[in-house]
Amino acid sequence: MRRYAQIIKLHPEKREEYIRYHADVWPGVLAQIERSNIRNYSIFLHGDVLFAYFEYHGTDFAADMKRMAADAETQRWWAIMDPMQEPLPEATNAGVHWLEVPEVFHFDGAPVQS
Repeated sequence: MRRYAQIIKLHPEKREEYIRYHADVWPGVLAQIERSNIRNYSIFLHGDVLFAYFEYHGTDFAADMKRMAADAETQRWWAIMDPMQEPLPEATNAGVHWLEVPEVFHFDGAPVQS
């Protein structure tokens, strides 16, 4: 399993619409996320920055993302979401939409006992 974190800007005037859509994500989009071996997927919003976190449980991330991008329902979802977002300059320079953020710390230890 590999953890991913990504960021992108949200156009401030699209904030409520974006939140409304994500309160009821289309079942076909969720099914494709699952088929793409993504688990524990969350998107957080701070100001105008979206922060996504997910865990990838597959063996070929590039192939799974290619299949996700080819899914018609996901394409329709992205056609609505993408205009609400603005890639960061670093993402644009790298040719991506969401900018991947490197992990610098993770702790997955046993719970502290009292």
